[in-house]
Amino acid sequence: MTYRLDRLYRLGAWGAAACMLAICAIITFQVLLRCLDALLAVVGSAPLGLEIPGVSEMAAYLLVGATFLSMAYTFTHHAHIRVTLVISRLPPRARVWIETLCLLVALALSVLLTWELVGLVRESLDYGDVSSGLLAIPLWIPQSVLVVGIALMCLALIETLIGTLRIAFTAPASYVTPASRDGDA
Repeated sequence: MTYRLDRLYRLGAWGAAACMLAICAIITFQVLLRCLDALLAVVGSAPLGLEIPGVSEMAAYLLVGATFLSMAYTFTHHAHIRVTLVISRLPPRARVWIETLCLLVALALSVLLTWELVGLVRESLDYGDVSSGLLAIPLWIPQSVLVVGIALMCLALIETLIGTLRIAFTAPASYVTPASRDGDA
């Protein structure tokens, strides 16, 4: 299936990659600072005590960002884990409708999650919520990344649902699950 919004999903994937690179950079820098302190202690000097405050908190927020921003790209490239044990044994006509039902459920849950996350961002902005760790990070920032990621997932689900419904109404006997197309069934 060709996705019209593939560039948008790729942009989300690039955002996820940037989050992962940021995690690697801050963790590496923190480790290097600790190694420097250990080296200074070995040679008999006083450790400098340099460290990045809130590294684990920043890494956690970046990991959540990477996870949510990559969801749509992963979905459109059929890299999500799918259990096709039952659906692969169904005839194509039944398979396309079961797939449609699953997409509708996934879309409904994703839209509900998006709605609730938008409400959470609004609350965080209204109350001026900040994280409780060493760094006072305004919570609306990482929460907004969640909203963007799940909204991209909603768009990908809508596109897939439209394509699946098109096949369901025009040629249901020709339906092949995405995993089967890729040889992963």
